[in-house]
Amino acid sequence: MSRIITVGEPMALFVAEQEGPLENVNRFDRFVAGAEVNFSIGMSRLGHQVTYITQLGSDPFGKNIEKFLQMNAIDTSYVTYDPHLLTGMQWKQKVASGDPEVFSARKNSAASHMDLETIKNINWDGFDHIHLTGIPPALSAGCREMVYELMKEARARGVQISYDPNLRPGLWADKQEMAQVINDLACRADIVLPGIEEGKLLTGSEEVQEIAAYYHAAGVKTVVIKLGAKGAFTSSEGKQFNTEGFPVEKVVDTVGAGDGFAVGVVSGILEGLPIEEAVKRGAAIGALAVMSPGDNDGLPDREGLEGYMKGSKVEL
Repeated sequence: MSRIITVGEPMALFVAEQEGPLENVNRFDRFVAGAEVNFSIGMSRLGHQVTYITQLGSDPFGKNIEKFLQMNAIDTSYVTYDPHLLTGMQWKQKVASGDPEVFSARKNSAASHMDLETIKNINWDGFDHIHLTGIPPALSAGCREMVYELMKEARARGVQISYDPNLRPGLWADKQEMAQVINDLACRADIVLPGIEEGKLLTGSEEVQEIAAYYHAAGVKTVVIKLGAKGAFTSSEGKQFNTEGFPVEKVVDTVGAGDGFAVGVVSGILEGLPIEEAVKRGAAIGALAVMSPGDNDGLPDREGLEGYMKGSKVEL
């Protein structure tokens, strides 16, 4: 199986036990959140080796996160701690439908202080792939510089790059700066995975073919545009096709679905599946992700994935 590296900000996540505004909720379940955490867990459960780069606070939540990563067979060799800063936290609403309200306490977090120093000792030998998102470059100038350097090193070493814009407008000074930086980074990747609304914001077009063409013009080989319940549109090396979404019995929580989709696509490509099968796998894992309350507890192992794709009922 492949060796993958990623970088991100993992956070302690508190999910409301009952529906309603967060201000009225008294009881929460604790999970671990973070787009790259979700991706790492999904890839690990499918048997791939994942190394996760981050910086945590020397607090109970940071220590819990590292243990959680290790319990999911994720390499934490490049996880560091800052004794003066705190681990980021999130609180998430429980909803019957639609996207939940999420409140974050991450400003000036330990992860936001990552920079070139964080990655100076990375040994790239043996890595096949790096997965990056638009979240770290939004955290600070230091994080942004770090991501650019990771992309530069990956390109120089022939390491395949996947990029999920994962837009977080609230973390940016303005949408124009966000679009400029995210597009600049995305255009350095081999695989780009925007949602349709992200594609509109980033390229100014509502047409999937035009969104794909924007990134192809910069040299991106594969563009897969997530269309929610409708599935996905893919443009890759001359092929363009639509993939239907998998039926979902009950939407429990939409957060993490896009990360699950990325797991399916990237794992399929790394395993040599035809692009059509890789995207179909992405749609399946995305559907599984929305049927669970946490951001990543619905991500399947290989047996669960194969069973679901063959039509087996999911036990969550």
